[in-house]
Amino acid sequence: MEELARESISLLARSASHAAPPRLGSVGAVFILLKSALGAGLLNFPWAFDKAGGVTTAVSVEMVSLVFLISGLVILGYASSVSRQNTYQDVVREVCGQAIGQLCELCFCFNLFMISVAFLVVVQDQLEKLCISLYEAVIGSVEGEMPYYWYTDQRFALFVMCLIFILPLSIPKEIGIQKYTSVMGTLAATYLCVSVIIKYFLMEDHTAIITPEHTQGASSWASMFSVVPTICFGFQCHEACIAIYSSMENQKLFHWVIIAVISMLFCLLIYTLTGVYGFLTFGHGVASDILMSYPGNDVVMIIARLLFGISIITIYPIILLLGRSVILDLIMRIRRRSRGVVTHSFENRSRVVLTVLWITVTLLIAMFVPDMSEVISIIGGISAFFIFIFPGLCLVFTMQTESVSPKIRVLLTTWGVITIVVGAFIFGQSTTIAIMELFHKF
Repeated sequence: MEELARESISLLARSASHAAPPRLGSVGAVFILLKSALGAGLLNFPWAFDKAGGVTTAVSVEMVSLVFLISGLVILGYASSVSRQNTYQDVVREVCGQAIGQLCELCFCFNLFMISVAFLVVVQDQLEKLCISLYEAVIGSVEGEMPYYWYTDQRFALFVMCLIFILPLSIPKEIGIQKYTSVMGTLAATYLCVSVIIKYFLMEDHTAIITPEHTQGASSWASMFSVVPTICFGFQCHEACIAIYSSMENQKLFHWVIIAVISMLFCLLIYTLTGVYGFLTFGHGVASDILMSYPGNDVVMIIARLLFGISIITIYPIILLLGRSVILDLIMRIRRRSRGVVTHSFENRSRVVLTVLWITVTLLIAMFVPDMSEVISIIGGISAFFIFIFPGLCLVFTMQTESVSPKIRVLLTTWGVITIVVGAFIFGQSTTIAIMELFHKF
């Protein structure tokens, strides 16, 4: 999802497009990469540890994935320096050609769209618990199931949230609130990680939920690879990395490698700790959204829900802006070909219509998707393009034009092909599972 703090992409891309001098230091680059990666995907990690077959298997898959995650970041930085382009789509188009560049734009929009759906699913989950907490605070404790009222339905609350907050924040051409909310996603993720660990150690009986069978290895390859979409969604910051690299003061490749390694190791620490202790706390009973496993009246987790809710409400418009800008550019190009000119009023109308359609469709999907894991399975598959396939293609194409020794060319081309094949497998496996689960429900 995410998470995502993707305002960094917009800010850095704009500064790059205006030929502003690079001023981003090493600490700033690490921090922005962390902001881009840490987000709503964290909520799904304990569930993914359970699906993978236990802590040992899940961490092993994480470590193997980390090699490809860091490799993708390094390749994209190298491709940016070779192509002298400042955004992900421009690098892919310049290095790999127009056709692959258009495929990248399509995947980019669809990925942002599904992240928007995931964000609303997360908000809906938290609203469900918060509505229960509010009802109990006003009425008192409820024995059995809480009575149903339309105004306490989380779907109605989500609709009101979109209408009152998200829509007004999303319509403007430029979203100024990004200046003040960039740290919220990182704060929410860090708070949740610490809270999950503390809650585990405050448990009275650590053996009540976890039994030996919970920590055995995966029963099949399918269950082991089921954790990969969550890892892709959680660690995904590759769309932002080119804009970050282009804005750095020191653009030496070795320096970028260090930035990528440090950032991914910090992410690994937070995601692994949350996954391990969330899984050890609830075992097979863990929900796909870890916050849904805790009671609604838990004050510590109420704060976590509020932090994630505010973070998503402020970041959702940034995701929408990035996806809308790609679609709007396409509409403007078509309009110029047919009419020769694009009026300011037409551009404004198109922006408003696209915004309303984006929010409406993502809201409708989120209302009828009961499980966050189903959305992440799709996002994880699409993320494979940005983490594996496009970086692999960039490496293969650059090796055909760059002056390097034959041995290095063969070695790097082989690695690029391996990365593409792994990405294609992850995309195929994740998408197939998502489709099968969808048909199974019907």
